[in-house]
Amino acid sequence: MTAATHSTLFPQAPDTADAVLDGLDPEQREVATALHGPVCVLAGAGTGKTRAITHRIAYGVRAGILQPSSVLAVTFTNRAAGEMRGRLRQLGAGGVQARTFHSAALRQLQYFWPKAVGGGLPRLIDRKIQLVADAAAACRIRLDRGELRDVTAEIEWSKVTQTVPADYAAAAAKTGRLSPRDPAEIAQLYATYEDLKRDRAVIDFEDVLLLTVAILQDRHDIAEQVRSQYQHFVVDEYQDVSPLQQRLLELWLGERDSLCVVGDASQTIYSFTGATPDHLLDFRTRHPGATVVKLVRDYRSSPQVVHLANGLLSQARGRAADHRLELISQRAPGPEPVYAEYTDEPAEAEGAARRIRDLVASGIPAGEIAILFRTNSQSEIYEQALADAGVPYQLRGAERFFDRPEVRKAGAALRAAARFGANDSLLDDAVDLPSQVRAVLSGEGWTSQPPAGSGAVRERWESLAALVHLAQDFAAAKHGATLGDLVAELDERASAQHAPTVQGVTLASLHSAKGLEWDVVFLVGVAEGMMPITYAKTDEQIEEERRLLYVGVTRAREHLLVSWALSRSPGGRPNRRPSRFLDGLRPGSVATVGRSAGGGPGGIERGIGSSGGTVVRRTSRTPARCRVCGRTLTDAGEMKLMRCEDCPSDMDEGLYERLREWRAVQAQRSGQPAFCVFTDKTLMAIAEAAPDDEGELARIPGVGVRKFNRFGADVLAICAGQEPAGGGEGD
Repeated sequence: MTAATHSTLFPQAPDTADAVLDGLDPEQREVATALHGPVCVLAGAGTGKTRAITHRIAYGVRAGILQPSSVLAVTFTNRAAGEMRGRLRQLGAGGVQARTFHSAALRQLQYFWPKAVGGGLPRLIDRKIQLVADAAAACRIRLDRGELRDVTAEIEWSKVTQTVPADYAAAAAKTGRLSPRDPAEIAQLYATYEDLKRDRAVIDFEDVLLLTVAILQDRHDIAEQVRSQYQHFVVDEYQDVSPLQQRLLELWLGERDSLCVVGDASQTIYSFTGATPDHLLDFRTRHPGATVVKLVRDYRSSPQVVHLANGLLSQARGRAADHRLELISQRAPGPEPVYAEYTDEPAEAEGAARRIRDLVASGIPAGEIAILFRTNSQSEIYEQALADAGVPYQLRGAERFFDRPEVRKAGAALRAAARFGANDSLLDDAVDLPSQVRAVLSGEGWTSQPPAGSGAVRERWESLAALVHLAQDFAAAKHGATLGDLVAELDERASAQHAPTVQGVTLASLHSAKGLEWDVVFLVGVAEGMMPITYAKTDEQIEEERRLLYVGVTRAREHLLVSWALSRSPGGRPNRRPSRFLDGLRPGSVATVGRSAGGGPGGIERGIGSSGGTVVRRTSRTPARCRVCGRTLTDAGEMKLMRCEDCPSDMDEGLYERLREWRAVQAQRSGQPAFCVFTDKTLMAIAEAAPDDEGELARIPGVGVRKFNRFGADVLAICAGQEPAGGGEGD
């Protein structure tokens, strides 16, 4: 699911260029109107980055500033590129190229190869694993299936980091990369793999980028031809750019600076493939005149989910953590995240399936629920548990929707019915478009009730059910729509890889869930050894695992359930513990690491020479100043109050007394001194601030993550003049 799913399915294009800007928040509007010079958008999860950049392109096109054919928008998946093209079309900016790096490079390579090299472009292989197996056989090295995948990944990493076989061992050692085999063997396999490609006149996906880079570097006439075609570039998910992709981008740009990049260092989860956030974090250094816009208003997740996400990053270390963004939820409060511990993995899967069955029975669509796990091997046990509970599901990361055989066959059947439907007895009793589609697809295996069990039969039914639901939505949005209209819509969606929503619970790995969102998310297997994964050893690898969990948390709109099992199998030793990443965040745990807020608030920073004046330089820590007289504060108590001890207080005395009475009750319940709940200074600070929401309360010094989780709801209730719910007894 994407945010677009919750908007009108088939909206009308805005009437004017200015209308394109309607509904954007101040920071998104700044992105949309910053059409000149380098622009860097630091966009937290759920802050509407795709909305901002598509409206930016559409505004530029509709205002006549950008020519559609001169814009190249680049992202990392066909799905994301298809969604971007769909949104641009809805905004009246059709004709803009939105592609992946590989797709854009392949088009250029196919066009310029005869001119640059001569002859036809070598055949592109879809999968390189067979060629790697042949290279291993030639080197007389035995590799099992797992080792074949690992060696293939090493070859891909080497190529995107522009590492040749002779340099592999040194490069792996320098980056702390754990080789699946002896580095010398990997280098030998890599070299042999390259020799076999040349002998067989084939290229792989990484070669598409490498060869395009080589042509643009060597042939200035071709480079200028490309640059005359594309004048303006937008790069989404810029934190995932590899050195090779960055080099290609630089060659596309030439000496120009008409570039807008969008990313979030805290969502860097593909470094094992060669991706690095350094290009995003160094953007201001490379482009001193850049406009930097920070998007921190989270429109996706509830304050409770956002609070957990911010808490995860507050414990992070490293360069990406130093540039993290503190999200501010724009949604109404929702339920607190639920934490569940199970004796073993089957019990965890059954517990999730039971909860999901109850949620679906309460009215939450199955398509708005996801189960996310660290590795694909965890999927099977959840498939079985959902099937046993009678809950429909779909696997994410499998074959692309419109490439599935049953979808292609269904499309052909619908096309035939649209053309010859008047002679088809199947359609005699079908009075509207949805009933016509149901009638046609019933001949392809669709039934009103899903088949029992799991496996291929269920997956085929889910695909056909998705087409039925799309027909219902299409008919509701386009009154009088015909089968022919629906077929045209399907063709357009297939071209854009804009798949319909499947009405089943999504099962997905955390990596494949990036860019998606659901009302309800189950994060399962969140235990040491799985999160972080066992083979994450270095500090950098551990931090990437933390970011991966952060991505999982920020997929949830409202309900978030986090679980772990104490053992793998029933009767096994209960020697597992919850992930260290939850320390200090889940009830009853203590934080192991604490950090001050890193990325700061949202807003706009203009570069040197840009229209807004000089660059804004942020120091790592701003001195605390009295909010009354402005004097620098050094005393810990004064800093907690954010005012000098002698400066007048605007404290609500009645609120302060109610807080003190509540604190006494909490202290008595826990058998601790009152100051262990909150100190007098913290209560005074709360009474002076009288916070209205969780964000305001969390910013008060002395209200840490643990106390916020334990007492926040009670304190906010008291500040609102209500009776506390009586929570906080347990920890």
